[in-house]
Formats: sequence, structure tokens, C-alpha cells
Amino acid sequence: MIRTYEEAVAWIHGRLRLGMKPGLKRMEWMMEKLGHPERRVRAVHIGGTNGKGSTVAYLRSILQAAGYSVGTFTSPYVEQFNERISVNGEPIRDEEIVELVRVIQPLADELERTELGGPTEFEVITAMMLYYFGKQQIQDIVLIEVGLGGRLDSTNIIYPLVSVITNVSYDHMNILGDTLGQIAVEKAGIIKSGVPLVTAVKEPEAWEVIAKTAAERKAKTYRLGVDFTVTDWKTIAEGEQFSLATPFAEYRDLRIQMPGAHQVDNAAVAVMAAELLRLGYSFLIEPEHIADGLATAAWPGRFERVSGKPLIILDGAHNEAGIRALVETVRAHYPDKRVHVLFAALTDKPLERMIRPLDELAETITFTTFDFPRAAQAEALTALSSHPQKAAVSDWAGWIREKKKQIGDDGLLLVTGSLYFLSEVRKRLKNNAKR
Repeated sequence: MIRTYEEAVAWIHGRLRLGMKPGLKRMEWMMEKLGHPERRVRAVHIGGTNGKGSTVAYLRSILQAAGYSVGTFTSPYVEQFNERISVNGEPIRDEEIVELVRVIQPLADELERTELGGPTEFEVITAMMLYYFGKQQIQDIVLIEVGLGGRLDSTNIIYPLVSVITNVSYDHMNILGDTLGQIAVEKAGIIKSGVPLVTAVKEPEAWEVIAKTAAERKAKTYRLGVDFTVTDWKTIAEGEQFSLATPFAEYRDLRIQMPGAHQVDNAAVAVMAAELLRLGYSFLIEPEHIADGLATAAWPGRFERVSGKPLIILDGAHNEAGIRALVETVRAHYPDKRVHVLFAALTDKPLERMIRPLDELAETITFTTFDFPRAAQAEALTALSSHPQKAAVSDWAGWIREKKKQIGDDGLLLVTGSLYFLSEVRKRLKNNAKR
């Protein structure tokens, strides 16, 4: 019997030994045993390669501004495990995690004795979330982020009100495929019959797959740049400003505090999804809710300024597209800064293609590693860099401490790569700031 929060989280993480097992059979089995809580969850399903978490943050903020109670399911976490299941941005309590594990653990044990085998860590967490929002704490709406891919992801057990595919680019190629077309097939797997789809997919090869799947499933599609468009976009000191025209409304001079052209895309997608909830499902969302929600939305670890003097920015750019968006954002917002990069990543990423744009941006680039099973070693990362001022360090905390003293007013310390790494850095910086 699980008694404490620590035991509950240890049991969940212990499921990592089972690795990834794509498919919905185990989820279907657990949902049947639980009385199908997923059928009681009114949801928006959000997939894509990058921008899922930020899109969740924008849409949640809009819906909260309109007075709705909003559940979210996101990954990975930045500060604490409980973040993955949250209500109105607040992680659920430790006691609730314990209670959910007590519900799911016996089912996991029983399932392990069947030919289907035991559920993975992510399947267990997904089942906990669906039971929580479907049986214990029913919300006005739940925003559910896809874990990996879409077609065979455990979250694909739901039948949402609206589907979102932010974009399609290269990531998890060892699992999802080597081409954008193959990856798009997996992403398009979340498209449901008759459920409207919002997307910012630009790449022709990926779009062809998305459009074909949506047409086959009679899912009305709203594509950024075609069906809804951003105009008058400009970078401002506090983030970005833009106007947006949808088929149903026009919004002038919207502002977001998360910098970057990619964040404008994410915000536009969130507004379009909110529009569909308003028109299709009678959500009372007014223009001021859109404006206020976007202006206040924040998401940790996404171009997050954690210090002003010296200037330190954390960004969880964990694939090639994310790195390129990050580099563009730094150049747009801090064109005169001397950039010092600290980078750590996982071994299953296209590391050389991620490091190359950082080499071009940075005045110095330092590589490190961290305590995680798939973390790349600092020396291996350094070997992939062609920067004349490159280095490898094992003690990243000590390196940050010294670098803060050195970089001066014209410097920018940019910590990027794996979100798991950023989580450790962010906690250390916040703890130091409290002393």
C-alpha cells in the first residue's frame, strides 16, 4: 500500500523500466476498468513538435480570464512532478497524487499479469489524469498535451472538442520516422472524425499529410496563414505585439510577454482554438478575455528571464527547430548582447544540428551534463562544436556562479537544451536567490 507522496512518485518513476510501448490497448483496458472517465472529460487535445506547452499556457490563460476552471496535462515538469496535472495553473496536491496512485497501482499490477503487459510511466500518469478530471475534479475544460507523436500516444484515448497540431518538424526520429511526412502521419493521428482542427503547420510535406487526414475524417481545418492570419507583428520591449484576423473576428494590437515569432504563432493558434470553443460549444469568451489572457500568459523555461543583472535567460529548446527559433529570438531582442551559452541535451537528439546555430550565435559556448539516464556527456557535445571558444564542464552550478561575476552589463548568459536540465538549473538559481 502506497502511504506517502515520496512512495507514490517513486512507484510512478519506477515504471520507466518498461520504456516506451506505443499503442492504446493498455489505456483502453484501464479506462474500461475505471468506468471510462475519459468520456466525461471535455478536452482540447494539443499535439505538435514544438510549442505545445506554450499553446496550453495561452489557451488556459484566455479561458481563465473568461471565468472558466481549466485543467491541464503537460510534460515534462519544470519545478515539481505535480505540475503535470494542474487546475488553473496550480499543481494538484501531494495527497491527491497519493490517492490517484492508490487507484491506479492495483490496475497496473493486474494489467502486468495479462498478455498486454504492464503500463508505462506515461500511461500511468495519463490514467491518473483522466481519472482525476473525469471522476474526482471535473473541470469546465481540460487542455491535454500529447506526450509523444499522437497516433499511438496514450492521450489519444480521448475524443476532444477541438484538436490542435502546432507544427511538425524533426524530433524523436528514432520513433516517429525520418521524414516530415512520416512524422506528420503520427501527429495527424490525433485528428478525430468531425472534430475541428487548428494548426500552424507550414512545411508542404507535413501539411499534405495533415490536410489529407483531416479531409478523410471530415475535420474542418483552420490553418495559420491561410484561414486565420497574423498582421502588424512587431517586437516590443515586453515581448511581441500583433493583430489577428480569424474567420469570425479581428483582434488589434494583442500583446504577449513570451518573446519570439514562434510564440506569436502559438498565441494565434490558441486564439483560434478559443474561437472554436466559443462558437461551437457556447463558451462565453469576449475580446477582452482574449487580450487579457494572452498578455498575462507565461510558461516556465520558455525564453524565461530569471535574472536582470546579470542577464540570464533559460530556454528549453530541445530540438533543431526549437534552437533555431531561440537564436532568432535572441537576435531580435538582444542584438547588442555578447551571448555566453551553456548547453546540455539528451543523446537521442540531433545534437550536431542543434549545436551549429548556437556556435554561430555565441561569443563563448560551454557544454555540460546532468543527472539523467539519457544525458549526453559534456566532452561528446564539445566534440560536435566548431566554436573557437568552446569548453566542457562537469560542475555546471559552479560554472554559472563564476560566469555571473564575469559577463558584465553587455553580456547575456543563455542556458538551453533539455527541459530536464533546465529544471535543475532553474531550481538552483531560485534557491540561491532566496539566500
